[in-house]
Amino acid sequence: MKLKMKVAGILTAVTALTAQTALADDASCKTVRFADVGWSDIAATTGMASVVLEGLGYKPTVTIASIPIAFAGMKKKQIDVFLGYWNPSMTPQIEPFVKAGDIKVLDVPNLVGAKYTLAVPTYLFDKGLKTFADIAKFEKELGGKIYGIEPGNDGNALIAGMIKDNKFGLKSFKMVESSEAGMLIEAQRAAKDQKAIVFLGWEPHPMNVQMKMSYLSGGDDIFGPNLGEAKVYTAIPPSYEKKCPNVYSFLKNLQYTTDIENQVMGPILKKVKPNTAAKDFLKKNPGTVDKWLAGVTTLDGKPGLEAVKAALAK
Repeated sequence: MKLKMKVAGILTAVTALTAQTALADDASCKTVRFADVGWSDIAATTGMASVVLEGLGYKPTVTIASIPIAFAGMKKKQIDVFLGYWNPSMTPQIEPFVKAGDIKVLDVPNLVGAKYTLAVPTYLFDKGLKTFADIAKFEKELGGKIYGIEPGNDGNALIAGMIKDNKFGLKSFKMVESSEAGMLIEAQRAAKDQKAIVFLGWEPHPMNVQMKMSYLSGGDDIFGPNLGEAKVYTAIPPSYEKKCPNVYSFLKNLQYTTDIENQVMGPILKKVKPNTAAKDFLKKNPGTVDKWLAGVTTLDGKPGLEAVKAALAK
């Protein structure tokens, strides 16, 4: 009887150890290569994921690239993870890669409740620029311009297509390409001086509280219904799940909220490094990582949650 109990105990221990190490990745997975398209929300989510992966013993790296280059990099297996596939606005850009089997999109979004469409300062909205169809009526005040963000961005492509096809009578308008920061400076300056501007707006983003702004309705056919309501997904190369199952398990668990992202983005917009802003937030809110690390180990197969919380406590 004692021998049977001893054998049973050994088997239980072996089973537990096997379960703990089943997802452990080999050394080739140590470097996790993220793409960041230069948006502060992607910087925030990538920063949080990077801090957690560092706590697990991995070495995350970040490549700043336009959306087309990020997707091409994933196809060539030069990029492992992109946390910022905004659906539906990016769908036309990512769909060819997905159909060709070059990119896999995880089933569950990492963020719900997002939105992405054209916006104006609220004082201009109150003056009557409330819909996409109203933009042309304010052409003189707007200088015939609509402000986008970085070249290659999906939102810019939607604006350019709208102008090219003369949707809403916008054929004579021009799109101004800039960085996210450059566009926000223009929008905030216009809002402060009560001048007219139409720009790309989205949530989560601190812009929603830093200035009084309103989203334009009527753009459902361009940006999607409900003011460009979006879900944000994680994209990886199709081979990554099998190659690095432990990192894949972590990525599958990753779910953010607009509140979490807004809190991390705030310092980033003030030039705090993304990983520093992310670590500061996670130190103050360590419970955030509990669900993210369910069934996830360190690189060498030890309990992941304990390791990350120990790293955050330093």
